[in-house]
Amino acid sequence: MKHIKIELKWAFIFTFLSLAWMLLERSLGWHDENIANHNWLTMLFAPFAILMYVLEMREKRRRVLGNKMTWLQGFVSGVILSVFVALLSPLAQYITHNYITPEYFNNVIEYSVTNDLMTRTKANDYFNITNYLWLSAFGALGMGVVTSAIVALFLRRK
Repeated sequence: MKHIKIELKWAFIFTFLSLAWMLLERSLGWHDENIANHNWLTMLFAPFAILMYVLEMREKRRRVLGNKMTWLQGFVSGVILSVFVALLSPLAQYITHNYITPEYFNNVIEYSVTNDLMTRTKANDYFNITNYLWLSAFGALGMGVVTSAIVALFLRRK
């Protein structure tokens, strides 16, 4: 447990940051009147997500690995972080869609149907809490593994 404290700490920080981002998105209207731009605007979170991985691996390298880290050590540390983030992501989705922006699903369904992007049935099947819980967990894991591999390349030290 001692060796994964850093990853767990950064997973909580990552989750808190993602909830703060959701508050920002809602306050900027990306979940209602500006929902048409939500897909690309939400990608602005990516640099912050990458920064969390960089900071986690730097701390791991400094505090646990004696300022030396192979690519594999960094990658494994990042994957552990990704697993914790994936495990916390359903909780973040629940908080987001029940407390921060409970109208999001209705808004995005209406936007998708009104603009002929999806039928109402397909929109209802896609935009719901159950689907988003799964998407967030698997998305966090998949993107986290890729991010870990890339960040570990830049942070390795012999």
